[in-house]
Amino acid sequence: MTTALFRQLLSDDQPRSRVLSGLLVLIFLGLLTAPFITSGARPLNTAATICIYIILVASYDLLLGYTGIVSFAHTMFFGIGAYGVGLALASQNPSWGWIFVGVVLALILTLVLALLIGLFALRVRAIFYSMITLAVASSFAVFASQLSDFTGGEDGKTFRVPELLTPGFQLFENYIFGRTVDGKVITYYIVFFACLLLFLFLLRVVNSPFGRVLQAIRENEFRAEALGYRTVLYRVLANCLAALVAALAGALMALWLRYVGPKTMLGFEVMTDILLIVVIGGMGTLYGAVIGATLFIIAQNYLKNVMAQGSEALVDYPVLAQIFHPDRWMLWLGVLFILSVYFFPMGIVGKLRSSRQGDK
Repeated sequence: MTTALFRQLLSDDQPRSRVLSGLLVLIFLGLLTAPFITSGARPLNTAATICIYIILVASYDLLLGYTGIVSFAHTMFFGIGAYGVGLALASQNPSWGWIFVGVVLALILTLVLALLIGLFALRVRAIFYSMITLAVASSFAVFASQLSDFTGGEDGKTFRVPELLTPGFQLFENYIFGRTVDGKVITYYIVFFACLLLFLFLLRVVNSPFGRVLQAIRENEFRAEALGYRTVLYRVLANCLAALVAALAGALMALWLRYVGPKTMLGFEVMTDILLIVVIGGMGTLYGAVIGATLFIIAQNYLKNVMAQGSEALVDYPVLAQIFHPDRWMLWLGVLFILSVYFFPMGIVGKLRSSRQGDK
């Protein structure tokens, strides 16, 4: 009974690898208990960012890995969701009603833009579609930066959240597992469970008949069309669905940070991070978003500290100390990415699954 329920939750999409299953369980338990097994703001912020990026990357993989659509507009939808919540709370007294209004308006704008981009751009060849989405996303980022009176411009906007989510709020008087359950912990679990539900929803989508058609379009669009499927319609629907999930991820990010800004929400760096995580984790498998986002965000947050400690330990060896100087952390992050692509050309999840099949 328990096994059947578990398989149903995962939409019968099993990890198909003991190593992968172990990693996924470890990541799930780590994120579930993060507020109580860590101390300080940075580890909790890292855990929340991992949760949000898992959904953001998984929604993009619905386009790239499952449908074969290369889009550069994903950060725009992420930013729309974030600005929807941020601007709603910044202009009014913070309440759950205004959060709902901000999310709904952001989803409506996201759906309209995704539908327009899909209808006009998905009819062209892949490279032209990519360029169109890049131009639209860049224009939107500039537009958000220029409307300084409304969006805060380059500086962005900070805002207040409902009292339940403020650090000063305490749910219980006593400590729970050595920690006060304050508004920040409550916000974290809202982010965690929302991301969990969205991930299970995406698993359901990609393993449904609709998802099978998307994979058929990815493999051979002309054959799928010859079988009677309206490929443009399916591609537009996939684009809208991925955009809506990305907007929800942006709303969660804004709620967590209590800040919105063009660099954090609309910057092209966010898009490059998404692409790197998809490649590292493995395209065409949502579990790749979990593995890739976890490894990438942890490296992004802690690689510099590890290198600083290594550089201090190698102080007697000046050349090595300079090589591992923390200012060069981006270089080593790039090296790690190259090594991951070399040793895991199908991504980490693809490699683990193929190794499992090879053992059989």
